[in-house]
Amino acid sequence: MPDKEPDFSRVNRKRNKNRSNLILNGLIGLVIVLIIIVGATIVFGNKDKTEEKEPVETVEQNDTTEESAEDATVEEDQDEEDDMQQNSSEQSQSSGLTGSDKDSSETEGQTESNPDTGASEDDSEGTLVTVEPTDDQVVTETVTNDSWAPVGTAQSGEHVSSYDGESVDWNEKKKALAYATGLSEDSMIFWKIKNGGGPQKSIGIVSTRDKSQMYRVYLEWVDGQGWKPVKMDKLSTLDFDY
Repeated sequence: MPDKEPDFSRVNRKRNKNRSNLILNGLIGLVIVLIIIVGATIVFGNKDKTEEKEPVETVEQNDTTEESAEDATVEEDQDEEDDMQQNSSEQSQSSGLTGSDKDSSETEGQTESNPDTGASEDDSEGTLVTVEPTDDQVVTETVTNDSWAPVGTAQSGEHVSSYDGESVDWNEKKKALAYATGLSEDSMIFWKIKNGGGPQKSIGIVSTRDKSQMYRVYLEWVDGQGWKPVKMDKLSTLDFDY
């Protein structure tokens, strides 16, 4: 027995050593496996994240491209619309100028003037306006217009000219004076309305409130129709006996 103990101890040590080596190798293998698993997880995890991001980037790029294409299309449409509007405006202006020139030519052809009397006739309307200059120090020119018409009346029966400032006849005279001058009654000063040399004739001296325009208007009564202007003097002054 004593002779075999050394061999038994050597065997046990060898077994223990092999067991330790086995355990160590197992631990090393386990560590290697864990390292491989962790590495694979990191690699495949990053790859999945990359794949998830790529469609988003592609969509954004496509959206940008589509928006750019849409913007370019809108700009092209706007340019075409601007060009069409500009061409239309130019054609309208050209037509307007042509029409104006034509109207001017027609007006010149229809209107005949008398250089001696200053009379002009419009064939389209059949009216005759005569402007006669004068050497009178009070009157600058005398105007007659055959388009003047009676201003109408609210009176009936036999007409009697009235110079009462509150009468209907007086107010109808004022209406006729405003009609001849082209002014409104509230913008005028009625300096005097007097008899014009007959029972159915009157004369009115009027002006604008600033006296920049001054007139002497001759009126005649038309039965059933009212007072009618027949002649108008443009005055240079109101400083005369009227």
